[in-house]
This record gives sequence, structure tokens and C-alpha cells, in this order.
Amino acid sequence: MREIVLDTETTGFDPEKGDRIIEIGCLEVENHVPTGKTYWQYINCERDVPEEAVAVHGITTEFLKDKPVFGEIVGDFLDFIGDSPMVIHNAEFDIKFLNHELKQLGFPQFKLKDAVDTLKIARKKFPGSPANLDALCRRFGIDNTAREYHGALLDAQLLAEVYLELNGGRQHGLAIDAEAKDGVLDATGGAKAERNFREARVFEISKEEQKSHTEMLESLTNPIWKKKG
Repeated sequence: MREIVLDTETTGFDPEKGDRIIEIGCLEVENHVPTGKTYWQYINCERDVPEEAVAVHGITTEFLKDKPVFGEIVGDFLDFIGDSPMVIHNAEFDIKFLNHELKQLGFPQFKLKDAVDTLKIARKKFPGSPANLDALCRRFGIDNTAREYHGALLDAQLLAEVYLELNGGRQHGLAIDAEAKDGVLDATGGAKAERNFREARVFEISKEEQKSHTEMLESLTNPIWKKKG
């Protein structure tokens, strides 16, 4: 099963008020495990990046001046996504921004219902606990020390690890081979090791142990084996 783990960085919180995407990071996973294929692009948003946004992701207006605009990268971006579902932490936020850009260019928009929202999964699995990416990395022991700033590709890589853990960890999806070479199968299809027959072992008791046992039996009051039927 192919999925795309995605993250974006933006100039703010609301595309309807002029905020834009400035970075996209995507990571391909198959059966919840990263394949190593990525898509990563900085984008010239054609506006100033507010200082409060720079404090979060470190991406400045000056840095983005020579980067392509969204219209120049949209084809490669959509080709990488293909028809695979996207895995996003707080999917409503990222899809809102992506759809704003796609709409401006006349491209079909993503459907929120088709995305896998790891924020919702984490909140359902750990109700009442912090569910941001840093908190989930701490919960699962994922090293996020390189995350001095938010970054789309780095966050997508961390999210891919979190997503794997939310789905049961690195053994998720593994199955025992139903065809055992040197054993037999049980009713569930699991392989059983073939057992060699062993004669029962006989343990002799000493005369002292036999005497102690007899005395113990004689001391019992009305034992059932002495009752008449």
C-alpha cells in the first residue's frame, strides 16, 4: 500500500488572508515503511515572510527570492503524489493551503476525507495527552534533536516514524509463513515446530521418602479412598 507522508511550511495560518505555502516535503511509504523516495521543494510565495513565521521555520523572504513559484512545481508535486492517500499531521491545515494554490491554477483539489490525519489518530489513541509531533516523538523514543526549526521534509521524516509506531511499530504487518518447511500447520495457519517423541522419565524415591509419604497418608482424617461406596 503506497502512501505519501506530507508536511508544509507557510507564512501564516490562513490562505484566505494572504498566507502562502513556502516549503513542501513529501516521503513515500509502502505498508507504513519509508521507501527512501522523497519530494522536497522551497517555493517563492511572492510576498514577505513575517518575522513570527521565520522564528518557527527559519525561512526568510530573501532566501525564497530565487526559488520557483507554486505554478512551476505543481506538475512534479502532483506526479509524486499520484493517486496515493496522503498522511498528514493536522491534515485540515495543510490541505487547506494546498487546495488554495491548486484552485488558483485551475487544478482539481484534494479531498480532506481521503487524507490520513495522524493528529486525530494520536488524540484517539492517547486521549488527554499532548499530540503534537514533538510530544509523539518523545512518546515513541524517536530522535528529533535535529529539529531546531520546523522543516517540511524533516517533519515528514519524523512523521513517517510516528505513523509507523501509531500502526503498531516495526513488526506491524509481518506474518508467519504458513508453509512450514520442517513442521506442521495449526488451525490458524501458524507454523508449529515438529516435536520428537521422548519416553517418560521414571524417578525412583528412597525408602525414607516412601515412609514419610505413608505416615502422612495415615495421619489424614477420613480420607476419601477409605470410604465405602
